[in-house]
Amino acid sequence: MATTERYIEATGRRKTAIARVRITKGKSDVVVNGKDIKAYFPVEAHQVMALEPFIKVPLPATFGVTVRVSGGGTASQAGAMRHAISRALIDFDITLRGELKSRGFLKRDPRAKERKKPGLVKARKRKQWSKR
Repeated sequence: MATTERYIEATGRRKTAIARVRITKGKSDVVVNGKDIKAYFPVEAHQVMALEPFIKVPLPATFGVTVRVSGGGTASQAGAMRHAISRALIDFDITLRGELKSRGFLKRDPRAKERKKPGLVKARKRKQWSKR
């Protein structure tokens, strides 16, 4: 991180959720869409998922996190946030890349809802077949 930069910015995605993250060295607060992370993600599993890069990887400093997240549900927003934080940490310190990559935090999870096909009820569900 250069001395003239005030923050590091990165983008993460999961399903239809997009998270834009800014990390600032020295602070220790996490703000998501203007709210504290505990208020935005009331489910503790989502809080842990979003902050997993800080928990699982040894870091040389503390960081403040500001997030703008949109689209998707709360679980996919937490996944997008984890992806973005991991990308921002690599911009801060490239030596963290191996650890983050081995844990799978840098891979954009490609799973998304499958499109509905014509003639079917949903993507794969068919109407019930009746013999008589």
